[in-house]
Amino acid sequence: MTQSSHVASRTSRVTMLGHGRGRRHHQRSGARTVVRATAADGRIETLRFLTPADAAKVKATFGTPTYVYDRATLVAQADAAKAFPNAFGLTVRYAMKASPNKAILKIFKSRGLNIDASSGYECERAMRAGFAAEDISLSSQELPTFFPDLVKQGVKVNACSLSQLERFGEVFPGGEVGVRFNPGLGSGGTGKTNVGGPSSSFGIWYESLPKVKEIVEKYKLKVVRIHTHIGSGSDPAVWQKVSGMSLDLCREFPGVTTLNLGGGYKVGRMSYEKSTDLQVVGVPVKEAFEAFAKDTGRQLKLEIEPGTFLLANSCAVVTSVQDKVVTGTSEGHTFLKLDMGMTEVLRPSLYGSQHPLVSVSAAGTLPTTTADYVVVGHCCESGDLLTPAPDEPETISERTMGEVNIGDLIVIEGSGAYCAGMSSKNYNSFPEAPEVMKLEDGSFALIRQKQTLDQILANECDIA
Repeated sequence: MTQSSHVASRTSRVTMLGHGRGRRHHQRSGARTVVRATAADGRIETLRFLTPADAAKVKATFGTPTYVYDRATLVAQADAAKAFPNAFGLTVRYAMKASPNKAILKIFKSRGLNIDASSGYECERAMRAGFAAEDISLSSQELPTFFPDLVKQGVKVNACSLSQLERFGEVFPGGEVGVRFNPGLGSGGTGKTNVGGPSSSFGIWYESLPKVKEIVEKYKLKVVRIHTHIGSGSDPAVWQKVSGMSLDLCREFPGVTTLNLGGGYKVGRMSYEKSTDLQVVGVPVKEAFEAFAKDTGRQLKLEIEPGTFLLANSCAVVTSVQDKVVTGTSEGHTFLKLDMGMTEVLRPSLYGSQHPLVSVSAAGTLPTTTADYVVVGHCCESGDLLTPAPDEPETISERTMGEVNIGDLIVIEGSGAYCAGMSSKNYNSFPEAPEVMKLEDGSFALIRQKQTLDQILANECDIA
């Protein structure tokens, strides 16, 4: 998604951030170039599952910042994923790296979802939340040293490199294994979320197929799963094309019974962004599986691994405006400083991702007037930015929002996936924020307490 794809109803000023860290508590400084650019969209974003009164209640009860998940939305998204079109059986695996809280895992377990784990520690975390080992699939950039114990318990391993396949064969000759391939094609919302193609280290490069077969034969392994995943926020058309390429890989291994096509379905967080319709992208995949069965006599089961699809719009962060700063006149900005930042929502700083920002008064009402703001976090880091230009994390841009003052609230929508689970934890010694769940009756349940300073320091050791 490029900035030009978001045609503006108005033109706003954006400022290129300089490099080079300042001294002490100063933000990054350096040469700044003022440019003119088209704003992302002129409309005002709205609340999803919270009401203005809810936001005020969350602050009064739990403080700010606080992550708020909505159980009804989580359940609805899980059920939508389970309805993905399939020909001969479907397993939906939650990509738990999106947000690994035990309460979320248990909700998805109750809806019949299994687990996609990206590390050995995620496997153990899922089992502690109640998942059976045989319901967990491990596809990891780092095959853990303790992977034999996981396999013996029943965890399914997908070898993501030739060396991983070799290590598996050495420990489990004659065993069943999955193989993750890089099909040579990738797609993602940004280059940083693209995990396919020649610029990605994820999976075994498809042209290494002969070497894979050599290792399989050496250790008499049984390849029972083929796995591909091309990126988060991927183009549906590219995703469908890769599905066909992945079926071709299944032809190379007669023992394969399952094809895992990963996840990465685009979810629109902003009101102008489009989301992938699973029913639309799933029908051609179902037809491809049926054609494969007609051609080969093999009825493959389908696995998918949604993370963003399940979580993205299932959570919001309630935060307070703790300061307001105006710089200059015609060349300046009005900055809102929040009591959260990259310590809670890193995606804007990392990817230039766009999140809806909704203003709420301290009294729990919506503002009646609007203003243009640059919204920043509380870290001593100029990259701690909530309103970057789309896909440009080093470019600040203004956002039209409800007018607010110090003490009012900002609700950051679309904060469910890769926020609490991918925060820059404890930077500037800020504690982890609490997480709560909004229940169907409108009440709120605490699912993770706010971290204390003692907990931050607990693993530090003195030098004798």
